[in-house]
Formats: sequence, structure tokens, C-alpha cells
Amino acid sequence: MDLITSSFGFIAGSAFDVLPIVLFLFLFQRFVIGGPFPHAKRIIAGFIFVVVGLGLFLNGLERTLFPLGRLMAEQLTDPAFLFETSGASTTPLWQDYFWVYVFALAIGFSTTLAEPALIAVSIKSHEVSAGAISVWGLRVAVAIGVAVGVSLGCFRIITGLPLYYFIAAGYVVVIAQTAVAPKLIVPLAYDSGGVTTSTVTVPLVTALGLGLAESVPGRSPLLDGFGLVAFASLFPIISVLAYGQLSVLRARNSASKSNARGEAQEENHAL
Repeated sequence: MDLITSSFGFIAGSAFDVLPIVLFLFLFQRFVIGGPFPHAKRIIAGFIFVVVGLGLFLNGLERTLFPLGRLMAEQLTDPAFLFETSGASTTPLWQDYFWVYVFALAIGFSTTLAEPALIAVSIKSHEVSAGAISVWGLRVAVAIGVAVGVSLGCFRIITGLPLYYFIAAGYVVVIAQTAVAPKLIVPLAYDSGGVTTSTVTVPLVTALGLGLAESVPGRSPLLDGFGLVAFASLFPIISVLAYGQLSVLRARNSASKSNARGEAQEENHAL
């Protein structure tokens, strides 16, 4: 009964959140474009599905992903677990949190692969580029970037290093890559950073950061727990730009090998 009540509460809250969008679209259609909505029944049904789905999704996050992220952070940073796995006998050092980094790497990679927004963008990129951009290639490149970013963000929380050190250094790398990366991949790489901050990745990453900051001695959930999503947004840009650069290098190597084979065949014919 509590599940049903909370679900209705989240659905009502979602309806209230979506209401300004509905009013704006209705007023714009009525007074600017003029005339009735085309396919009004389909639009209304779509909004109902959005509201119900969003409410149920938020309820699911509150009951599963947020507690899961906190629980895993608490278990992986438990002193007994750290002393058992690392052999430390005093206060744990940053290298003693090895399994935290592994978990962050795995959860960042897997949640990004399951991100609906990334799947949609990858499919569209493949269609628009006439197959030049691989669906799985782009998804894996973004997932690797998120995995590395989340793992590095956990390292920052554990060590207590300032957030802006990492973000500034990351954008320096992005600027350098942008200057030499293929023009085709640059806009897509920058969009990939925003695609990752969506429905599946952000809740679990945020819960992991907060749970980790609460569990590590001397860390503040407010000051240290947040900022992990920034890593999940920045590092996919780096990984996708690198994916584009590697693709260009592979194409050049293939072309040079083809030219070499062609020259060798011409020499053989001449002989």
C-alpha cells in the first residue's frame, strides 16, 4: 500500500512539473501558430504516458538506485573490509580503496551503456553520418569516458583534492584535442557530455558520491559528495574526441597499406 501511495505522489508531482510545458505549448499553438493541435488525442496520450512513466521512474530511483549507491559506498569503505582486502592496520590510505575505484569504473561503464539518451543519439549519429560513426563504437567510447571520470571522481573524494584542479586540467585536454580532432566528431563529442547526465547515470553516480563522502572520514557530503557528475560529463568529451582521432589514424594506416600493396603489385607486373 505504501508503494502505491508513494507512486501516486510521484505521479502527481511529475504532473505538476510537466504542467508549465503543456501550458506553454498550448498557448503558443493557440495564439501564435493558430488553429487546433494536430493529432490532439495522440499528444494527450503521450503526455499521460510521460507523466506516469516519470513518476514511476522517480519512485524507483528513490527506492532502489539511491539506496543501492549509498549501500555499496558504505560497504566498500567499511574499515573491516578495507583492512581485510588491503592489509592496512592503521588509517586507510587512498590506495586502500581499490575496490571503490573498481566499482566506480564498472558502474560508470554499465550505466552509460544502458542510458536511453545515449542509445538514441548513437543511432541518429550513425544514420546522419551514413555509417561513418558506429553505434557501438560511440556508446563504448562514451561509456569508457564516464567510467574513467567516475573512478577519478571517487579518487578525488577519498583524497580530498580540490574539484577545480581536475576540471581545469580536463578542459585543457579537451581544448588541445579539439584543435586536432576530426571536425565531424567535435560537436558530437561535446554533446556526449550532456547525454550522460540523464536518467540512469546521474542518480546512481550522485548516490555513490554522497555515500562515499559520508563514509570516508573527514569528508563532507555537501562539499565533497557532489561534483561527481561533472566528471561524468567532462571525460566522455575526451574519450569521444580520442575515438575520432583513433578512427582517423586507423583509416590513414589502412590507406597507406592499400597504397603499399598497390605499388608492390605494379612493381611485380613491371618485372
